[in-house]
Amino acid sequence: MSLNCSNCSSPLQLSQGANSICCAICHATTLAADSRSAPPPPALSHSSSGQDDHDHLPHHPSQVVPSPYNHAPPGPPPAVHGTKRAVICGVSYKNTKNELKGSINDVVCMKHLLVNRFNFPESSIIVLTEEETDPYRRPTKYNMRLALSWLVQGCQPGDSLVFHFSGHGSQQKDQNGDELDGYDETLCPTDFETQGMIVDDEINEIIVKPLSHGVKLHAIIDACHSGTVLDLPFLCRMDRSGKYVWEDHRPRSGEWKGTSGGEAISFSSCDDDQTSADTSALSKITSTGAMTYSFILAIERGHATTYGSMLNAMRSTIRDTSNELRGGIVTSLISMFLTGRTFSGEITQEPQLTANEPFDVYSKPFSL
Repeated sequence: MSLNCSNCSSPLQLSQGANSICCAICHATTLAADSRSAPPPPALSHSSSGQDDHDHLPHHPSQVVPSPYNHAPPGPPPAVHGTKRAVICGVSYKNTKNELKGSINDVVCMKHLLVNRFNFPESSIIVLTEEETDPYRRPTKYNMRLALSWLVQGCQPGDSLVFHFSGHGSQQKDQNGDELDGYDETLCPTDFETQGMIVDDEINEIIVKPLSHGVKLHAIIDACHSGTVLDLPFLCRMDRSGKYVWEDHRPRSGEWKGTSGGEAISFSSCDDDQTSADTSALSKITSTGAMTYSFILAIERGHATTYGSMLNAMRSTIRDTSNELRGGIVTSLISMFLTGRTFSGEITQEPQLTANEPFDVYSKPFSL
């Protein structure tokens, strides 16, 4: 039986025969008779790559399948209808061959930026890293799904939502024919080798389609192959002179990949066929994701006027690293960190901008 918490309104799933349930967010006890019926959970698309077979459920219209998204991570309950909410996820894959050095720094810097520059309440930010002691705040596939579901839960006009991910991204063969290049883009949680990756179809289903009128979502994705990882319908193809056209990436099948009236905009680290750098070449002090660093630097240098100026500034930072940042110019956020590693290769990635609908990137003001 689906119902809402009588205290914080989080969706809950009551076991058959039970007459009460304890909320995993606020720990309040809800009696079955006290709560409003919760809306049915969103249907999610899953990859059929074989890595995620345990997620495939047969579709029976008359059968109610328990949702895996009924409980947000525990801890202090963020305001369900806070004006600003964020999920910040950094995956370092510690002690594995996939280890990244900059992901945790990216998370710390992004949270600092959101709180101090854009006035996001700390209580309305969920942070997922391997350094968290709470097991529900570690960036596993299950916890990432929970956090993303929480992000859009009960969204209302005026809400500003942010999803930041720093970690590995990948591609796998498209199984449902909605990709123009034949490949789905994916994000890799810390347990992706055993539980599978999170596919762009699923990300779109969880945090894009539910956005209602007046709600704004920004995704900042610092990962390889991340150009269209939200599966948004339009990609801003910009050349080095700043000229751009919006490419139509709507599936030929006609499947809807937009919002329910809200706004979704994504800054991603690189094009779908590119890789992104985890490097100390930009900050000269510590390892960071090149995209996260360039995003923060663009804001701190006053380029956050429009989306076009942001994208141009981010690309210039990465393209001109050896010249523009020679001498150790760093931001006040990055300079918090004292140790790092050296990156000796060439950074060739180009940050991308996608959206649920086209707009004039040089007149639309940037804001979070």
